[in-house]
Amino acid sequence: MVDRARGFRGKSRHKLSKRTRDRGNLTITKILQEFNIGDKVRIIQEPAVQGGMPHPKYKNNTGKILEKRGKSYLVQISDQGKPKQIISRAAHLVKL
Repeated sequence: MVDRARGFRGKSRHKLSKRTRDRGNLTITKILQEFNIGDKVRIIQEPAVQGGMPHPKYKNNTGKILEKRGKSYLVQISDQGKPKQIISRAAHLVKL
């Protein structure tokens, strides 16, 4: 038999879903928010915006904005003591 395919959002039916009250479109300020280089941010996935979503294992990690790449931001985080760089859209980031 062939193994079942598991994509980027595999087994995330409840992990990446919103509560019933919070469902619907985002506010435009959340999508168009701007960050400066050096700002501290927290990665929190926004299920309503699939584009530019970081992997769910990086949820609630804090990092620093290194640069802006088009509509996205390059965020440096520490993953078990190793520095990693994550590319994420602004809708998935919260300023600290």
